[in-house]
Amino acid sequence: MTDLVPIRRALISVSDKTGLLEFGRFLAGQGVEILSTGGTARALREAGILVKDVSEHTGFPEILDGRVKTLVPQVHGGLLGRRDLPEHGAQMAEHGIAPIDLVAVNLYPFEATVAGGAGFEDCIENIDIGGPAMIRSAAKNHAHVVVLTEPAQLVEVQAEMAAEGGTRLATRRRLAAAAYARTAAYDAAISGWFAGQLGEAFPPRLAVAGVLRQGLRYGENPHQQAAFYTDGSDRPGIATARQVQGKELSYNNLNDTDAAFECVAEFDRPAIVIVKHANPCGVAVDESLTAAWDRALLCDPVSAFGGIVAANRVLDAAAAERITAIFTEVVVAPDADEAAKAVFARKKNLRLLLTGAVPDPAVPGRVFKSVSGGFLAQSRDAGRVEAAGLKVVTKRAPSEQEMADLLFAFRVCKHVKSNAIVYAKGLATVGIGAGQMNRVESSRIAAWKSEAAAKAASLAEPLARGSVVASDAFFPFADGLETAAAAGATAVIQPGGSMRDNEVIAAADAAGLAMVFTGMRHFRH
Repeated sequence: MTDLVPIRRALISVSDKTGLLEFGRFLAGQGVEILSTGGTARALREAGILVKDVSEHTGFPEILDGRVKTLVPQVHGGLLGRRDLPEHGAQMAEHGIAPIDLVAVNLYPFEATVAGGAGFEDCIENIDIGGPAMIRSAAKNHAHVVVLTEPAQLVEVQAEMAAEGGTRLATRRRLAAAAYARTAAYDAAISGWFAGQLGEAFPPRLAVAGVLRQGLRYGENPHQQAAFYTDGSDRPGIATARQVQGKELSYNNLNDTDAAFECVAEFDRPAIVIVKHANPCGVAVDESLTAAWDRALLCDPVSAFGGIVAANRVLDAAAAERITAIFTEVVVAPDADEAAKAVFARKKNLRLLLTGAVPDPAVPGRVFKSVSGGFLAQSRDAGRVEAAGLKVVTKRAPSEQEMADLLFAFRVCKHVKSNAIVYAKGLATVGIGAGQMNRVESSRIAAWKSEAAAKAASLAEPLARGSVVASDAFFPFADGLETAAAAGATAVIQPGGSMRDNEVIAAADAAGLAMVFTGMRHFRH
């Protein structure tokens, strides 16, 4: 393969015209013949840059409302012809096909059209056909042709041409790989949209694409490689966040921050969530973020050290002072005022992420988990129970305050690893048990944590006294509920559905507990 290839003829057709005019002027200054179409040709001409219409070059007019303009042998032969094979050169000469050395194409804005809520026909018309075909042709023949699919690449190739007099093979090969990734992502967006139009949540072939947001130093452990990709959905969170300050985010930081922000989004009133190792260790709702912080921290001050803090309101200086009073890895919120930013700035290593908005927990989406030889896909857990949907199964019904705490605790439970037990009182967690192999142990751990937290705060009795308890799945036996009663819980919320529900209900009645069934579970493995 030839290393250095000079550029004598270029075809440019871009929907995103960032950097177009500067690049066009450079090519013209290098004596490159520029072929173009439509709006790109018009923009170049209006800037005084000499350009030749593709239809003039090919001798074939644009037809079918512009659907066919580059799908002709004069274009694809010019891209695919190998310069190192005499027989290719002879055939190109026989058919009047001139070589094209550079293609700069970015595609019809299909993804933006869909995101803007356009109708079916508008989306169809924004599916580019000629663009992907030219990109793939040029990328296949990258030994002789350079292909550009992103505005930033125009600057890169311009610099190489200015310095070298052409493009190098290593550059062409790298840009070819990027080109195939771009067309693959484009096709993934189209196939995903089509599946949605047909009501297929999980079609026979599922294509998933991502755009590299950040290369990471390592994964969960230093010997693992990792990177952060965005999927284009623009769901408020770590994918939309702007890092205001602090050290580079790690894989674990990103994972934990996502868990914290998705949890805090569950609440309509000011709320604080503290997360450690992807599990909430303190959650509270109150009239202000400062009050919510104090009560969330009370739940488990030991685990909160070095944790992730999420807020669902704009951070102010008072909240920032509270949060920075202990060592915190990351703080994430929709925004922060200038006074709060000044407080956080005193902790130079603390990462402050501002997302611009809070995600809607009811919006559907997909989540994935890798397994050997493939991956699992499911819809996001957008389930939410309300008081009207609960079934009281005990002799005593919950009081108004118990009902509010039950709903709060069950929303927190949704974000705790299974088996999950959450004690809550006054719209704040007072004990959380997560990730145990049986529900009794989770209940015991949560009760023990409430005792430890009370001792740390010099309180007379465990925090769980007078609380309610939530379980992410049914109690298979009465022992888990009896453990909760012994810890001081007065009411229980659980999905129900066990073969021994009657036994569990009887145990609740015997202990004087109120219990409601949700009919919905929230496993999170």
